[in-house]
Amino acid sequence: MQHWLFKTEPETFGWDRLKREGRTEWSGVRNFQARNNMMAMKLGDLGFFYHSSTKEPGIAGIVKVVREAYPDFTAFERGGPYYDPRSSKDKPIWQMVDVAYERDIPRFVSLAELRKNVALVPTMVLLKRGSRLSVQPVHVREWNLILKLADRPLPA
Repeated sequence: MQHWLFKTEPETFGWDRLKREGRTEWSGVRNFQARNNMMAMKLGDLGFFYHSSTKEPGIAGIVKVVREAYPDFTAFERGGPYYDPRSSKDKPIWQMVDVAYERDIPRFVSLAELRKNVALVPTMVLLKRGSRLSVQPVHVREWNLILKLADRPLPA
């Protein structure tokens, strides 16, 4: 099993909405590396659901990949926010996966807290300078460290 981090803005599609709806397409990704990450995903892979572009960004919960990569239909929707005229149904450029609510974590783990963890800073993609990938891998060691952080009380 591989582990991932999925970034979203809570106003666009937040953790509470996913919990309510149970499942969603992870569409609209327009970065080749993020697309390639989704193409590498397998059924059952787990990911952190990460709220970005908010007062306190961080990890809100855990999702499971429930459908492997397939063409992102939002690229074909003329006038839509994710339309790409280079992509066609015959030769799709962009892919998406479906993710489902897996479980809550004991508490929200903020980006600030992740940055303070010296074991995560050197390797975690999210913490690398200039990293803006909306879908990124998480090493199993990083995954386990973050789960341990989520189990601890908030730092003082």
